[in-house]
Amino acid sequence: MKIDILTIFPEMFEGVFKTSIIGRAVGTQAVEIKVHNLRDWSDDNYKSVDDHPFGGGAGMVMKVDVVDRALTAEEHLIFIAPHFEGIDHRVHEQLADETYSIGPYVLSGGELPVMVVVDSLCRLLPGVLGNPESLKEESYSEDMAVEYPQYTRPAEYKGWKVPEVLLSGNHKEIEKWRKGK
Repeated sequence: MKIDILTIFPEMFEGVFKTSIIGRAVGTQAVEIKVHNLRDWSDDNYKSVDDHPFGGGAGMVMKVDVVDRALTAEEHLIFIAPHFEGIDHRVHEQLADETYSIGPYVLSGGELPVMVVVDSLCRLLPGVLGNPESLKEESYSEDMAVEYPQYTRPAEYKGWKVPEVLLSGNHKEIEKWRKGK
């Protein structure tokens, strides 16, 4: 299995992927993991990967154009570790095959959830666990609700448009839209 991870903090993964179950999976070549700095696909001098959200709100949103360039450069199983307020929702709508949440809580970024998912996948690979019977007795949790979609600049990319209400400046309508998602 090949896994690529897109993040703005690649150094966070160094120790985690060398130890325990993931380290064993990498060591036995059951999985090949490459961690990439998302800033490598930014096209400005500042290596920006985020911008302010349309419709206002706290935090910054990861940009769809940067993520698109990174995704088209890699193949295999690719995880995006979002940071800031989230990721432009067009990534979920147009680029991602699947979107996951590991629980109803807030973390400082997407790096830890990616580590959790990679760890859970590596456990399933043949020869990685010391006792394969362990897999038969493991627990799991069901899907949880996630936050409303987030968007940032550009307002239109490859014909994928930000919902008009977020560009309107009408905060009551924006709040209504967000609550409906």
